[in-house]
Amino acid sequence: MAAPDDAGTPGPGPGPLGDLRSVLITSVLNLERLEVDLFRGRHHWVPSTQRLFGGQIVGQALVAAAHAVSSDEQVHSLHCYFVRAGDPKVPVLYEVERTRTGKSFSVRSVKAIQHGKPIFTCQASFQLSQESPVQHQFTMSAVPPPEQLLTQEELIQKFLQDPNLAERYRKHLNKIQAEDVPIDIKPVNPPNMFCSEAQEPKQLFWVRARGYIGETDMKVHCCVAAYISDYAFLGTALLPHRQHRVKFMVSLDHSMWFHAPFRADHWMLYECESPWAGGCRGLVQGRLWRRDGVLAVTCVQEGVIRVEQTPNPSKL
Repeated sequence: MAAPDDAGTPGPGPGPLGDLRSVLITSVLNLERLEVDLFRGRHHWVPSTQRLFGGQIVGQALVAAAHAVSSDEQVHSLHCYFVRAGDPKVPVLYEVERTRTGKSFSVRSVKAIQHGKPIFTCQASFQLSQESPVQHQFTMSAVPPPEQLLTQEELIQKFLQDPNLAERYRKHLNKIQAEDVPIDIKPVNPPNMFCSEAQEPKQLFWVRARGYIGETDMKVHCCVAAYISDYAFLGTALLPHRQHRVKFMVSLDHSMWFHAPFRADHWMLYECESPWAGGCRGLVQGRLWRRDGVLAVTCVQEGVIRVEQTPNPSKL
């Protein structure tokens, strides 16, 4: 993989911001190489929970693994476990092990370390391009294009303009609005943030990296997609249980499969659903679709979800 600062020269992208490099390339996924297979990553955005954002760790780990394979090998899958809470006050070290290098497939194992202990482990598999007549995929859901939808920021602004909005909700929305998340998001069917009625455990939104990445090594776009894939993902499992107040929610594991080339700085439809929740855990599945209907990425995650035993009174 080309180093982030070699990841493609800025060029004319869509809109007035077309010449701005994505912060996901220039900062978040720009690791410092300390040794041949040892890297250091720093933090761009820390959630209000003051835990490290899981997508950042997954994306940075994939960057480290990609530096340990040849330029013509592309990532086709990764499987990760979050084993300890990350500390946002110190950098993360990424230690890569070249587990196997084969004729068609190569495996790289990555350990993320803080305070001398692993906080995350990952195995990523890379493949040389191979043609096959065996091909099929699901069909993408019919949804409005992103140009017809409001961004998450615009939706929040609409809520804030309501003079009857309770002050505690206003503070919550202002906190979300102040977060410097390097992702553009346009929900297809945005839920009412202040309604406690159960909803189907499914959500769709258009997503893309903010800024310009351009045509470059496909591994760069996969690393960015790994970052994006964790945002709001586990929350899908909570949609049927909105009457409960969440006490604790973190990711346990995260897996991804990469199927077709894509641009992470172009709009993609993220289709998320939760087939099961129980035992203080929730399972979510996601599919990232290109605008032309090609299935680009599949994601699966399980996380811990602990709620107050007594349901909240209605927020209406």
